[in-house]
Amino acid sequence: MNSSAELQSILLDPAQSGAYFFAEDDTAALLAAAQAIEFRVADISLQGATDKVELMERLAACLQIPSWFGGNWDGLADVLRDLSWLPAAPGYLICLRHASGLRVAEPNEFDTLLDVLNEAAFLWADDGKPFWAILPLPADELPDTDDD
Repeated sequence: MNSSAELQSILLDPAQSGAYFFAEDDTAALLAAAQAIEFRVADISLQGATDKVELMERLAACLQIPSWFGGNWDGLADVLRDLSWLPAAPGYLICLRHASGLRVAEPNEFDTLLDVLNEAAFLWADDGKPFWAILPLPADELPDTDDD
């Protein structure tokens, strides 16, 4: 794991932001680094969430999404591109813990979630603001990143 200063430097770079799988053991250090640089941090447990409805409800509650949110993918994309109802921050970090259940139960929905999170990150990066979504997983569940 990188030092706190290195993590902060990475987090502050909008060009690197996006949705990433992350080792569970490193989550506390990453969240601490984000909080130290005054990011808006949303730490969301998806424990027991195995469908889109439950996912949307948990995101809406933790992110304090306005009542006009429709609970669908287009609505989530819209609110993640806005975030004007939240206090201003130098960046955003959404931590989606215990995502394995949703990933296994609804792989297509899970892939759509990753697409929406990455799209939001890219749009925020265009505005010079970091937006991160991390999905901590046990080491044995991390996707293989070899480029063989």
